Amino acid sequence: MEYIKNRFYQKASKCVAEYNKLKKDHADKVIANVTIGQVMTGMKGVPSLITDTSKLDPNEGIRFRGYSIPELREKLPRLNPDGEPLPEGLFYLMLIGEIPTRDDVLNISKDWATRSYVPQHVFDAIDALPLTSKPMTQFSTAILAMATESIFQKAYRAGVHKKYYWDTTYEDVMNLIARLPRVAAYIYRRNFHNGDHIEPDPRLDWAGNLAHMMGHDSDEVKRLLRLYTVIHADHEGGNVSAHTTHLVGSALSNPYYAFSAGMLGLAGPLHGYANQDVIHWIFEMIQYLDNDDPSKEDIAEYVKKTLAEGRVIPGYGHAVLRVTDPRFDAQQKFAEKYIKDDGLINIVNRLYEVVPPILGSVGKIKNPWPNVDAFSGSLLYHYGITEYSFYTVLFGVSRALGVLASLVFDRLYGLPIERPASFQLHHYRNLANEGEDVSGC
Repeated sequence: MEYIKNRFYQKASKCVAEYNKLKKDHADKVIANVTIGQVMTGMKGVPSLITDTSKLDPNEGIRFRGYSIPELREKLPRLNPDGEPLPEGLFYLMLIGEIPTRDDVLNISKDWATRSYVPQHVFDAIDALPLTSKPMTQFSTAILAMATESIFQKAYRAGVHKKYYWDTTYEDVMNLIARLPRVAAYIYRRNFHNGDHIEPDPRLDWAGNLAHMMGHDSDEVKRLLRLYTVIHADHEGGNVSAHTTHLVGSALSNPYYAFSAGMLGLAGPLHGYANQDVIHWIFEMIQYLDNDDPSKEDIAEYVKKTLAEGRVIPGYGHAVLRVTDPRFDAQQKFAEKYIKDDGLINIVNRLYEVVPPILGSVGKIKNPWPNVDAFSGSLLYHYGITEYSFYTVLFGVSRALGVLASLVFDRLYGLPIERPASFQLHHYRNLANEGEDVSGC
């Protein structure tokens, strides 16, 4: 057994024993009360999932296996002292629960390089779609097309024992993650560079190779994509892309099916599509104000206009966070360190000064602070990745690290199919009226 895989199994087997003991000895223990409000607002805050890879605290932000983003930027291995951590290291941390050594990270890089071959029929499936297809449509289609390669699916049909489901799921996960940069870059070059494709360079790290295949070969872009893929990798289990991947995977769908479904969720405006919305909205503002260097007063005017039209300010607010997203902070610090002056980034920084007080004055808004999407597009745009309809694909490549690591845990624990109870509206109405049956729908 390959040594990363073996190390994962040795560590995670202890968690399996704990899982089985909790399920056997404490299954009836009540851990939470659920309110009607939680049922009717997207089940927010209802504890109902197991996610070992990361945890989101409303007042501290995301922690990966207990480590904050600043700690990750300090502790995870990097190619050079002045660079950004490698996402391979974060994947190792999420899977095994320990900060990896540089050799551990290089081992994963080499492993993914050997697994990165994408069958021709996957490119054929992409090419069969019209160029007017959204990049995320092409991305999800390509992931589905790769399901022909599922090792888990073949093993399941051959009758493998359920205690080994995790093993073939791990192989699918490693293959899928390894191939995503190639697929994403193919879509990028097809849509925006006349199909002039660039072959992978197996000597490069995972994120660096993505930049290379996109045609952005500078050290600066590679450094940015390493940061980008680290901070977008996971956000505990309840967000739409993570939960969808888990939900579809709970039916024992193969990892390609599960992840493709998760990417369809990521494509929504309330999730990963928001990074596109931010840039589009800023350009709308510039056009409306007829000023590419708007003052804070100009920006405030446009923010209020947007709100008055019943629209949201993209990149602001979060279902869980009640502070500025640490991922926003990380990108802002990156810009302060490496970028001296950029008009779009200057606007993003002014928005940070202007938007929270305005949103804070609207009583129903619980979190007026920026999330990760508020900054990410401006960095990509600065470094020449100006095709912002592609930004959500980059988010998807990154998010694979966390949701697919979690899927391996799901199979190792033997989690059952997810099946919450649902009731008609009058059931909750009657509960609210303490059993009194009132008229209505």
